[in-house]
Amino acid sequence: MNSFINLLLLLVSLPTLLVSVFIGFDLPVEFLKSTAAELPYIKELYFILGLLILIIGLRRTVRRWMGVSMVKKQDKFVWNQEISSDRKKRVFVYNSLEALVFLSFVVAHLFLTISSYFVVLVYIVLLADSLIFIIANKGNFRVGLSSKAILVADREIILIYLHGLRKVSVSQQTIYFDYIEDLQLTFPLDCIQEEQKTAFFGALEAQIDRDHVLFHHTK
Repeated sequence: MNSFINLLLLLVSLPTLLVSVFIGFDLPVEFLKSTAAELPYIKELYFILGLLILIIGLRRTVRRWMGVSMVKKQDKFVWNQEISSDRKKRVFVYNSLEALVFLSFVVAHLFLTISSYFVVLVYIVLLADSLIFIIANKGNFRVGLSSKAILVADREIILIYLHGLRKVSVSQQTIYFDYIEDLQLTFPLDCIQEEQKTAFFGALEAQIDRDHVLFHHTK
């Protein structure tokens, strides 16, 4: 989900930056027989683009804050542990890169034209959210297993429902969950601490009807 949202943000952010390039350098717009700086409704265009970026960014923000809030309630889960230290490091690196990208867009738009102030404000909001999220939730990134689902909550949300399962298998660092109607979901095994993997699989098997679900190489 996080990769999809990042792609959407990129698809909107690059054309928005291109608009600032045209306006900042007052490039000609041939089909309108005018230059970019003389175009009407520039503020309205930036407002629409900025609002679109904000909506996409807030969708991810709300989802991951809710995920962290849910997995913190350890009494709601039969098994609940912090993510592995290696995954914590990746979360920190990726969130830092994300914040750096937002900062780059802020600097680029301000350098090109002050007309993009609303878009700049939106990127500042997303930048602040990325930093606050990683700082405020450093100890709250966890993996939780309930009787209904597995939930991983860090910079992205991974939700694996247990209903309808027919097979659970492991290959390298990925757990594959096969469902009826040929649906398959994957789960990154490396987000679980090495010393907790046996306990995790034991808790997982306890939540599933072994007469209907095949476990393959989960030890």
